[in-house]
Order: sequence, then structure tokens, then C-alpha cells
Amino acid sequence: MSDIVSAAVEALNAKLDGQGFDGVAKFVIEGEGSLIIDSAGARAGDDAADVTLSADTDTFRKILEGGLNPMTAFMTNRLSVDGDMSAAMRLGGVLS
Repeated sequence: MSDIVSAAVEALNAKLDGQGFDGVAKFVIEGEGSLIIDSAGARAGDDAADVTLSADTDTFRKILEGGLNPMTAFMTNRLSVDGDMSAAMRLGGVLS
């Protein structure tokens, strides 16, 4: 697992604050790996998911740090979404 994915898992778990996520989402960080967010929180993994979000490292970092709104990233083609759009919207609320 890359340092980027490890840091992302830690940051996402801090944002989730023990609440987990209603559904299963996968984040693919281009060139680094992927992580899963579900009812148990965030962890490195490449499991099947309801929705898969893909972005480069810089975009993902900016979303996590609050410098880039996930919807803006999607609308400007910096974030791609494949699967359940309603799950992506719920996840966007967690990340904001």
C-alpha cells in the first residue's frame, strides 16, 4: 500500500469520526492504489463497490483537505464517478 493511500485512509477515518458510510464506495487514486469506504470506515482495498470515484493524487488531496468541492471536481472532469450517483452524492456530503 502506498503512503498516499495510507494517509488517505487515516484522513477519511478522521472525517468519518467513527460513523462509517451508508453504502460501499471505492476511491481509485491514479498510480497509487484504491481504498474502500463502508459502514466500518475507510481501509485500503479494491473490493466491489456501489460507486467508484477516480482522481489523480493532487485532486484527491485537495478534496480531502477541503480545498476542492467534490461536485466541482466532478463537473470539471477532475473526478470521475462510475456507479450509483446517489451514493456519490452522499459521500460528497461526508467529504465536505
